[in-house]
Amino acid sequence: MSMTHEVLNQVPPLVGHSTAQDPALLEGLRREGAAWAIDEVEDLGRLAATAQAQEWGRLAERHQPRLLTHDRYGHRIDEVEYVPAYHSLMETAVSHGLHAAPWADDRPGAHVARAAKFMVWSVDAGHGCPISMTYAVVPALRANPELSQQFEPLLTNREYDFGLRDPATKRGLIAGMSMTEKQGGSDVRANTTTATPTGDGTYALDGHKWFTSAPMSDMFLTLAQAPGGLSCFLVPRVLPGGSLNAMRLMRLKEKLGNHSNASAEIEYDQAIGWLVGEEGRGVRTIVEMVNMTRLDCVIGTSAGMRTALVQAAHHARHRSAFGKPLIDQPLMRNVLADLAIESEAATTAMLRLAGANDRAVQGDSQEAALRRIALAVTKYYVCKRGPSQAVEALECLGGNGYIEDSDLPRIYRELPLLSIWEGSGNVAALDALRALAKEPQTLDAYFAEVEQASGESRFDDALTRLKKELTSFDDLELRARRVAELMALVFQGSLLLRHAPAAVADAFCASRLARDWGGAFGTLPAGLDLAPIIDRALVEVP
Repeated sequence: MSMTHEVLNQVPPLVGHSTAQDPALLEGLRREGAAWAIDEVEDLGRLAATAQAQEWGRLAERHQPRLLTHDRYGHRIDEVEYVPAYHSLMETAVSHGLHAAPWADDRPGAHVARAAKFMVWSVDAGHGCPISMTYAVVPALRANPELSQQFEPLLTNREYDFGLRDPATKRGLIAGMSMTEKQGGSDVRANTTTATPTGDGTYALDGHKWFTSAPMSDMFLTLAQAPGGLSCFLVPRVLPGGSLNAMRLMRLKEKLGNHSNASAEIEYDQAIGWLVGEEGRGVRTIVEMVNMTRLDCVIGTSAGMRTALVQAAHHARHRSAFGKPLIDQPLMRNVLADLAIESEAATTAMLRLAGANDRAVQGDSQEAALRRIALAVTKYYVCKRGPSQAVEALECLGGNGYIEDSDLPRIYRELPLLSIWEGSGNVAALDALRALAKEPQTLDAYFAEVEQASGESRFDDALTRLKKELTSFDDLELRARRVAELMALVFQGSLLLRHAPAAVADAFCASRLARDWGGAFGTLPAGLDLAPIIDRALVEVP
């Protein structure tokens, strides 16, 4: 067979490096008290960039979980079947402590280290859902000391032990959440699932849950209406002694993305649950859990943005058009620098929030107040920016980016979920207003943080605009998104001015704060120093 063409001008595979080759990430680890974890993060980053790990992610996403309601004899089993690649991803994540391990680690910076690992292990977003929920369940479970004492050691253990068995007999546990219902969505107080005391200290739950992710988890936090009002319960998949709990998997959702993660509709039919916290205080009980999962939404978005940026920069470095590499074309440089600024701002804010979370867990009330308000506005804004970042990075590859083999379509499909999960845009923005109204100390903590960057004229002007927005509460709900966005930008700007290279901070202030910027990426004004910004987006591949 004769050779009809020669393959030219194609980009080499992006493998063999480390996903931890991210200056903003490593600098933030040191700044937020987790320098001791850098070797661990880099080791995991090298594993994430191997061909094997990338293949696990591809296979887990391509071959979606399958619901098995009955066995061959007709017995109800309510199981979900996953491909082996999914279990390899889970085993790696658990063994490296991406789940609840920080709750058993009293070193300062343990939660920051976990955030960095969660970010660099970005080969598949779907399995990150049960990992994130297991992390978030622990602080809520502590509202019932007896349950916490029994299960927390198994939730924090670094062994992945898959299968439906009595939780007390397993080496390690994975936890999930089952909150929303079809008639309520984010309005969980509208839930109709009931919880009836049985007389032996447990409750019998009846109702239909609309979204239950990772239904093969060992136990779930769920909300139900008890005699005393909406309450939080821990519902195991398998009861003590080994019999299946009456938690029926009705169907798996067909989703835009997040394909490796099964999301189910379930029905409780006298399912047994244990009360967590007090009756009638279910929402308050899960607030701390929501803080943790919202932080993971920011981490996951930052990871997706960074991965998309690195893919785009790698392509532009090795692909030529019109006589020179794409990365040397002025307009492509504008696009890449703009993407890099967005990514670095997200990563820097994420790590500051992870540091606040770490110190809040240790009892620092000032950091807890900052986390409360800055997390709400950052979750709103960063998770909104993620899909736009991904589609622009995809476009840098042209038609090659639209092809599944590039992996950018998978990133693009994943990122809208993180804006929806734990409160879509409106919910997150309104939650920020709720914090301002009910917890005024949060605004004091916010200004104490951001005003450390005062003195830069463009930043000061943005801060003045923000304070003007907050002087009047007229139509504040109508302006909630506007206020949340500006608060997030001021927060990011303050951090970059204090910690990022001058070129990055200057470009952020010129575009995002002084608003010399268009409606799409690649509209940075002339006169900025783009070279050092782009250099931070490049990784060295062997």
